Amino acid sequence: MAASARYRPVTVERLVAELTDRVADVAVRTRWTRVLVDGADHATDTGALADALVDPLRVRGHAVERVSARDFLRPASLRFERGRHDPDVRFEDWLDVAALRREVLDPLGASGTGEVLPALWDARRDRAFRLPRRRLPDGGVVVVDGELLLGQGLPAEVSVHLWLSPGALRRRLPDDVHWALPAYARYEDEVRPVDLADVVVRVDDPRHPAVREG
Repeated sequence: MAASARYRPVTVERLVAELTDRVADVAVRTRWTRVLVDGADHATDTGALADALVDPLRVRGHAVERVSARDFLRPASLRFERGRHDPDVRFEDWLDVAALRREVLDPLGASGTGEVLPALWDARRDRAFRLPRRRLPDGGVVVVDGELLLGQGLPAEVSVHLWLSPGALRRRLPDDVHWALPAYARYEDEVRPVDLADVVVRVDDPRHPAVREG
């Protein structure tokens, strides 16, 4: 279980440095590197950690494309077909997994084109972004953040999971999003992201993260 694992406290700055080292080490050995930063939306700031990796990786000489899984959600007519607060639909059907693979991750496979669509669907306006594709040069890195990403068959060279104890998750999740708690419980029990991720970071206190060892 994640709670009983051994964790090594680190500063936020050290966490970013260690992740940068890990990604850069992979990036010098592969044509493109796909990084997933996974964690419960509203309770963990996956976007901030993903953003923090961009400049250090560019300093290392790697072009970086930032992508948010929130820009690959299904249209509202599909997400809310069974109501706005159905945790099973959030777990199973909110993310357009096929589109994220097709438009971002598969093109960066060994035989891919390197052309990435940075965003597909504007969930706030509920309409397509209609953005042009961007070609990521060889040695480039795409960093994708979002929730419930692992166990979906999404290809990645490096995956990071931001883990919260159940109590911390409940405290950190806004009251109006508590309806999603069963979705996160299913994720923990059925997918076991702590076993799938390459790096697990405990973020009960986001100011004092801790990296799982072993």
